[in-house]
Amino acid sequence: MSFPTDLEIAESANIQLIKNIADKLNIDHDDLEYYGKYKAKIPLKYIDPEKIKKSKLILVTAINPTPAGEGKTTVSVGLNDGLNKIGKKAIAVLREPSLGPVFGVKGGAAGGGYAQLIPMVDINLHFTGDFSAIEKANNLLSALIDNNLQNRKFSLNIDPRTIVWKRVMDMNDRSLRNIVVGLGGSNNGITREEGFNITPASEVMAILCLSSDFEDLKNRLGNIFVGYTFDKKPIFARDLKAENAMAILLKDAIKPNLVQTLEGNPAILHGGPFANIAQGTNTIIATQAGLSLADYVVTEAGFGADLGAEKFLHIKCHYGKMKPDAYVIVATIRALRYHGGAKKGEYEHPNLPFLKNGFENLEKHIENALKFGMQPIVAINHFATDSQEEIDYLIHECAKLNVKAIVADEFTKGGDGMTELAEEVVRCAAHCGNDFKPLYNVEDSVEHKIETIAKEVYGGDSVVYSQKAKNQLKTIYELNFDKMPICMAKTQKSLSDDETKIGRPSNFKITVREFEFAAGAGFIIPVLGDMMRMPGLPNVPAAEGMFIDKNGKITGLS
Repeated sequence: MSFPTDLEIAESANIQLIKNIADKLNIDHDDLEYYGKYKAKIPLKYIDPEKIKKSKLILVTAINPTPAGEGKTTVSVGLNDGLNKIGKKAIAVLREPSLGPVFGVKGGAAGGGYAQLIPMVDINLHFTGDFSAIEKANNLLSALIDNNLQNRKFSLNIDPRTIVWKRVMDMNDRSLRNIVVGLGGSNNGITREEGFNITPASEVMAILCLSSDFEDLKNRLGNIFVGYTFDKKPIFARDLKAENAMAILLKDAIKPNLVQTLEGNPAILHGGPFANIAQGTNTIIATQAGLSLADYVVTEAGFGADLGAEKFLHIKCHYGKMKPDAYVIVATIRALRYHGGAKKGEYEHPNLPFLKNGFENLEKHIENALKFGMQPIVAINHFATDSQEEIDYLIHECAKLNVKAIVADEFTKGGDGMTELAEEVVRCAAHCGNDFKPLYNVEDSVEHKIETIAKEVYGGDSVVYSQKAKNQLKTIYELNFDKMPICMAKTQKSLSDDETKIGRPSNFKITVREFEFAAGAGFIIPVLGDMMRMPGLPNVPAAEGMFIDKNGKITGLS
């Protein structure tokens, strides 16, 4: 049968006014800040610490994905609909999409099929302007740095060679990774090497996501490390008196965004860091707002659990003083075929031997969940190419590990296809005895924290540091930045730092090529292997398949 496109589904949906969604959450209409009829910002006064203690937090993560992803957002949206379908007051709290994947290869991040968020096109494009505000705040600091280099009267004596702060842009543009600024003579600034990261990798994005309130946001912005003076004194954003102006640009961006699912259930979108190069979860403020407004909050952590879930548990839970009550691992049969050796074009067809070989990837993620003190539930995100034989095998193998595996059929059935998973999540949140415990203490040495992740989460044997990384590690200790969580920058395609090592690799070491650190956000970033914090476009970008007609109707955007 032919299945309607995401756009056709959204256009035919009975989209409710955002006021009606607010009614479900007992939000006063006068408190909303409207961005049109279908999206609005929620004031921070709705965060209620006492209500937060009583609500249940559900973390959705996944196995290592194929290049197209395995549908965590779609499952998260569907699970939210499923929970509402069985009579629970639930809300999805998710990240905002980046334009990089939208116009690159992965597409948007508003779900799909009958489990998507609306207004989808708005969400996947400029939405409420949060990303733009983050870019502007980030690049304001860059402008202030370069202005101070040029300023003879009020110079901070910054050594341009030591500046680590980069500009950002929300687009995949590899040509901006390494550039030179200040060309054209003395009136155009000091010539120096510079570069761009993609906006989701900006420390300002991380700060927005990890701040507890506006004062905390401002303090963290002031703690951004910029570089050194010529006499080796560290320089921070506060030395440039940048934090207030940056915070002013973020005064609206700090407020969570309220939207809805196709079934008219509430959802909050806020923040959008990637999980392979940043911490990969929505804002602490949004999660707190969700827990204050509903009894069940469905949130996700980007890419595989070795990235998003590990960072959620070690970074977000640390700063947000929270822990999940249920832990869902999204798996697809096509991805397990891929991890079992199927090549492109093969993993879209039933093949039980490939699935059997690839199960070890899911098995490792199950083991990791148990290490964290969490009893996982496996959501088998259903595709039309899944055979019943493969589904039965997967359910049976999970059962042997004392793990419940349930088919998630949200794409074609919406909330109706998610009620079984919803019931199990409710049961597990109440009776599985989940008691999250971090694998390391933030007071541990940097090397110990990295080694713990490499060995316990990835399954590696050892960690190797380049000479550049060793030198940067000394700097981290000299600046007393070592007592912070770790935020690995690593490929999402493998448990290792080598994307060709599929399945459950063994007998491998990880290589720390270099370090970055986010003193304001509060984490250390070991960059592993060939990871880049500014992606590039594929040979055929998704942008080439998009079209807008004279009436403003957009096709090809999903």
